[in-house]
Amino acid sequence: MSAGVAEGHQYALDVVEGKVVAGKWIKLACKRYLDDLERDDIYFDVDDAQHHLDFYPIFCTHVKGKLAGEPIELEPWQAFGLMNVFGWKTLDGLRRFRTAYEEVARKNAKSTKLSGVGLYMLGFDGEGGAEVYSAATTRDQAKIVFNDAKEMGRKSPQLRRTFGFHQSNIHDLQSASKFEPLSSDAGTLDGKNVHCGLIDEVHAHKTRDVWDVVETATGAREQPLMYAITTAGSNKLGICYELREYLCKILEGVFEDDTFFGLIFTLDEGDDWTDENCWIKANPNLGISKKWDDMRRLAKKAQEMPTARNNFLTKHLNIWVNAAVSWMNMDKWERAPKIAPDETLQQLPCFIGTDLANKLDIAAVVMVFPDSDGHYHILCKFYLPEEAIQIKARSIGNMYQAWADDGYITLTEGNIIDHEYIEDDIRAILSEHDVKAIGFDPWGSTQLSIKLAEDGAPMVEVPQTVKNLSESMKEVEALVHAGKLHHGDNPVLNWMASNVTAKEDKNENVFPNKEHKDNKIDGMVALFIAMNRILCFEDIDQDSVYDSSDVAC
Repeated sequence: MSAGVAEGHQYALDVVEGKVVAGKWIKLACKRYLDDLERDDIYFDVDDAQHHLDFYPIFCTHVKGKLAGEPIELEPWQAFGLMNVFGWKTLDGLRRFRTAYEEVARKNAKSTKLSGVGLYMLGFDGEGGAEVYSAATTRDQAKIVFNDAKEMGRKSPQLRRTFGFHQSNIHDLQSASKFEPLSSDAGTLDGKNVHCGLIDEVHAHKTRDVWDVVETATGAREQPLMYAITTAGSNKLGICYELREYLCKILEGVFEDDTFFGLIFTLDEGDDWTDENCWIKANPNLGISKKWDDMRRLAKKAQEMPTARNNFLTKHLNIWVNAAVSWMNMDKWERAPKIAPDETLQQLPCFIGTDLANKLDIAAVVMVFPDSDGHYHILCKFYLPEEAIQIKARSIGNMYQAWADDGYITLTEGNIIDHEYIEDDIRAILSEHDVKAIGFDPWGSTQLSIKLAEDGAPMVEVPQTVKNLSESMKEVEALVHAGKLHHGDNPVLNWMASNVTAKEDKNENVFPNKEHKDNKIDGMVALFIAMNRILCFEDIDQDSVYDSSDVAC
């Protein structure tokens, strides 16, 4: 039996009371719904919510798999999400929510649900001349939801009598409404009057162009709807993660936005991803449309093959990772012990790594202090031209500005890095600490290194090559796994650590890379350069996992 409003309401109660296993964000979404029932400035229209939920079993059928041709029966978690979107009203009787964002692992019937939303908005929402679009960056992606909707309509006797179907168009002549796929690569984004925009797998959007154009085109409608359903991805600087972060702040009460609804089905921080009991948090349809045997098979492969792990985490557990092939185990990185106090660091030898090559972007100076117990303590300084924030994409620029406001990034005047700021900071470090070596890449920092060397600074040229950085990377990775790297929880360095990708060559060498240009890794490169100097330094009285004979010195 298809779940209705009563079952959706009970789902919310069961989640909040702990009777249904769910993650943090679903608990907060359910609590938000229950709390909103007590408000008098909005109201929940049970009849309209049920009208939408009834649309699925009455008019829609499955189009793929063994259930093809069978009516779509909603599960309680699906009913909960849909009834929120279509049931909440403002006091003028219009829909409260104008944006819906849903994040859930693969094979949890995302496209099926989105197709049903499109058909409903086309002919059953009471909107004359409705324009419904399944939008994506490519036409093939845009047609996934559209084609499912077209097959649903063709298999339904009722919808066949209501709608007309063409290759790239579904239409309702009586209301002059249409449903079409829309993509940026076809040059068809402008000039629309959107009643409903459906965005499937928004994590794959490298830019915010599609989202912005479709959202802007809803301005002439009284109660338009933007509905995005996606799995997690790897681009934390894209529109998808921006929407996700915004929703999280709403659910936590940091922001107030009565027009934005969302659900995030994912594991909680600290959950063991290999624990089967946690999988339901990211897969509410586990055991229904998603099979246990498939999950177990993929989980086993992810445990045995590191290259398969990120795909399993993102696609099947809905966990965001920053890089398609992430190098650092961020769970272990984030559990690093606290850094030693300043008075202790002043008694330890100091090794500095710098990455100053690009005057138009972030520059990094990283100090590493090895102690006699084999632990390494890290302090970082980052620099950015202040005008660079203005020309970055909004999400990146806002992030940089927040870090600058909190003192984690030093902004220099103009549109290029002023190396005098960095020189002054390095001179201050030299006066305060026992600096044994300052490693630098000659590309872009020759003048600064010459000036410091002339005044007696222990400058050492460390070109960014596999020979120089491979063993340093392995050493850092080993220290993180051993709990011996103390990085002070610097958010800029944390972000850069999550951006590093690496692939072993046939000789088991590694080299730091990044997935795309906005995923900066400058601080980590500076750390690897500093570690190169430590591995080459003969006077450190401690053991390394690598013999100095293996390191390019």
